[in-house]
Amino acid sequence: MRKGIKFRIYPNREQQNIMNQTLGCCRLIYNKGLAMRNEAYQNGNKIGYSQTSAMLTALKKHDDFSFLKTVDSIALQQSLRDLDRGFVNFFQKRARHPQFKSKHNRHQSYRTINQGDNIRIASKYIKLPKLGYVKVRQSMEVGKINNVTIEHTPTGKYFAVLNVEFEPQPMIRQGGTIGIDVGIKEFYSDSNGNHVPNPKYLEKSMRKLIREQRKLSCKQKGSKNCNKQRIKVALVHEKITNQRKDFLQKQSTMLIRENQTICIEDLKVKNMMRNHKLAQHISSASWSKFFDMLSYKSVWYGNNIVKVPTMYPSSQTCSCCGFKNPLIKNLAIRNWECPECQTKHDRDTNASINILNKGLQMQSA
Repeated sequence: MRKGIKFRIYPNREQQNIMNQTLGCCRLIYNKGLAMRNEAYQNGNKIGYSQTSAMLTALKKHDDFSFLKTVDSIALQQSLRDLDRGFVNFFQKRARHPQFKSKHNRHQSYRTINQGDNIRIASKYIKLPKLGYVKVRQSMEVGKINNVTIEHTPTGKYFAVLNVEFEPQPMIRQGGTIGIDVGIKEFYSDSNGNHVPNPKYLEKSMRKLIREQRKLSCKQKGSKNCNKQRIKVALVHEKITNQRKDFLQKQSTMLIRENQTICIEDLKVKNMMRNHKLAQHISSASWSKFFDMLSYKSVWYGNNIVKVPTMYPSSQTCSCCGFKNPLIKNLAIRNWECPECQTKHDRDTNASINILNKGLQMQSA
């Protein structure tokens, strides 16, 4: 199995300059490769990675681009491979057309491959190509390192994301099954009657975020004070992201540990975001990220994730007798009584039970 492990690194001034130069060179090569492919397409030709790689080789021989020889050559090649993968995803309708990269994008990254053990962790340092030994804050042991991505965040921090091989440790489970119904007020309700409240980290930090954003709007663009305030705004966003990620990791790991089969709704979150009244709340809840975590952790540890079709009326159907009540389409109704069997239902718990029953039925079919 492979997974990504993210460590913060602390490069010195010289190493920071080399990193920033590598980021700029990778961005330059990516943009030149994209322009080359766009021009070829307009002329009715089709080119791929090999032609852009030849372009990179020719550029290095040019006196005006001699600075390309001073940075990690593998990182430059990887930027062209990323471009090629972007076009593959575009033609297979998994992503939009690749866009030109801007130096004004505050989140920059480049990737390099481990060849001949040129990337390794030694004590409190990580050895990286062209950089030497960089101080790292290592929070866990790592296995074989395949590649590393160096990230420069909007807050000015540097991170190393290691792609490593690992052996998942088997979990002792009771073979439990559970149905999950996600929501906005309650992050999710399960078929056991439990409700996990939505932490709403974005909403709780909104007042501070607005205050810092207003201060930024008053600064002169391009000034040192503007840059200082920009970092303060980025720090608020970074804290929200870290809080949300920590919450999602803990919840997904808990569900994986306690249950063998997890039934969820196959929600089209991207389509739901078109509702401008709920878009911010849906984005803050981060259902897609939560489902992704459940998916890859289930692959690691051998769990079963069953996705119930989106159009299945889980909220409207009585989990006891199967009666479908169309009046429950109104989201304001949180509790209702079945006209057929007189069972009183909590809307979310009833939906999670129906999701579980439908998921188990799909699994056994």
